[in-house]
Amino acid sequence: MDKNIIARCEAKGLRMTEQRRVVARVIGAAEDHPDVEELFARAAAIDPRISIATVYRTVNLFEEAGILEKLEFGDGRARYEDAERDHHDHLIDLHSGEVIEFVDPEIEALQERIAARLGYKLKGHRLELFGVPIKKPSS
Repeated sequence: MDKNIIARCEAKGLRMTEQRRVVARVIGAAEDHPDVEELFARAAAIDPRISIATVYRTVNLFEEAGILEKLEFGDGRARYEDAERDHHDHLIDLHSGEVIEFVDPEIEALQERIAARLGYKLKGHRLELFGVPIKKPSS
């Protein structure tokens, strides 16, 4: 997916320095929702000359260009994911901070029905559920 991110950046006319390419590769390889500090740690492991300021600037540039989507899960850290990934929703575990991605056809259909009932055609949505694990009764 990283080549896709690089190609989309180039198609939008962004100048792709080697360090921006490293950040794009790190984002493309991410299977989680890293914040800037985590992106920096991963990028620095590839190119130790990269600075956290460069990662911040690159993430902001990619977000403004519509390449990245900024996510805020209520923990005070902005996290990021590829803006062109397949649609999914998020369940955030308030105890561990784990972010679980899911797709539920019933929820998707319900949102469409709600929008239609209110006189709208749904063009997109973001759903974030916040929860704590249900404790199983001890036997």
